[in-house]
Amino acid sequence: MKKYFAVITALCAALTWPAQTAAQETPAKPMRLIVPFPPGGGNDILGRTVAQHLSQVRGQQIIVDNRGGAGGLIGAELAAHAAPDGYTIFLASIGNLAFTPALQPKLPYDPIKDFAPVTRLATSAFLLVVNPSVAAKSVKELIALAKAKPGSLNYASAGQGSSLHLTAEIFKLATGTDLVHVAYKGSAPALTDLIAGQVQVMFGTMPATLPQAKSGKLRALGVSGAKRAAAAPEVPTIAEGGVPGFEVLNWYGITLPAGTPQPLVRKLNQDLLIALATPAMLESFNTQGLEAAGGTPAEFASFIKSEITKYAKVVKAANIRAE
Repeated sequence: MKKYFAVITALCAALTWPAQTAAQETPAKPMRLIVPFPPGGGNDILGRTVAQHLSQVRGQQIIVDNRGGAGGLIGAELAAHAAPDGYTIFLASIGNLAFTPALQPKLPYDPIKDFAPVTRLATSAFLLVVNPSVAAKSVKELIALAKAKPGSLNYASAGQGSSLHLTAEIFKLATGTDLVHVAYKGSAPALTDLIAGQVQVMFGTMPATLPQAKSGKLRALGVSGAKRAAAAPEVPTIAEGGVPGFEVLNWYGITLPAGTPQPLVRKLNQDLLIALATPAMLESFNTQGLEAAGGTPAEFASFIKSEITKYAKVVKAANIRAE
């Protein structure tokens, strides 16, 4: 973490901007951050964290605009077609820019042509959790239970085509289990029903799910990354739990609508890198189970393209279809 802080600080110091130019390129009125999921979920928690710290860096109010529905598709479409004037930014993720395009080729937006990538914010593993009433205390026991009673366990997701949906489908494919999908309009209502026992299983984002697991309201069985999460070192990876090679990493980033002037893109990138380097934001990320990322707009654009290609192959190989 200290190494990351030093690298970003040095990078930001190298990016010098004349005060007059910066003032001209920073919009005077409040910015809008579109979060494509309802309040209370992992995307919303991260979005509000980013809005708070970025607002402090820019000296500008940033309003979080939650536009949930269709697994993030509604918010993504709104962001893609917003005016490219620097006032609207979008909390992009693996779900709306990589998973959904793989599942639904005919989208109301183009994940490449309709967005101007700014920077990748953070990465994290997904957390596999169950309601405490489920008679499984490990990944192996969950797999055994699911195979003993095919179709008897329901898993919740943040919506059709969401990252939580596809991660669970990849898990089903890797384990040969039959779990029934129940789609919600966001991870917050999905978590509510999971805690209430209306559904039994869920792959959740770390910011939203980890606190529920630590409080005992849910039982954490595994993390989807290749290594254990720093925020929950006691939880084994799913690969350790008996699914060799299993790895799905969540990621988040900030984009602007395509056509936004490059000076605005560069200025926002600079401000986000400064925000990402602050101890307060790094500590907030750590609490949420996130690892800060960063990078240039070009690097983020290249990364998005590689993720789209990667998961298009996964969906085709697994024959995963949108319901």
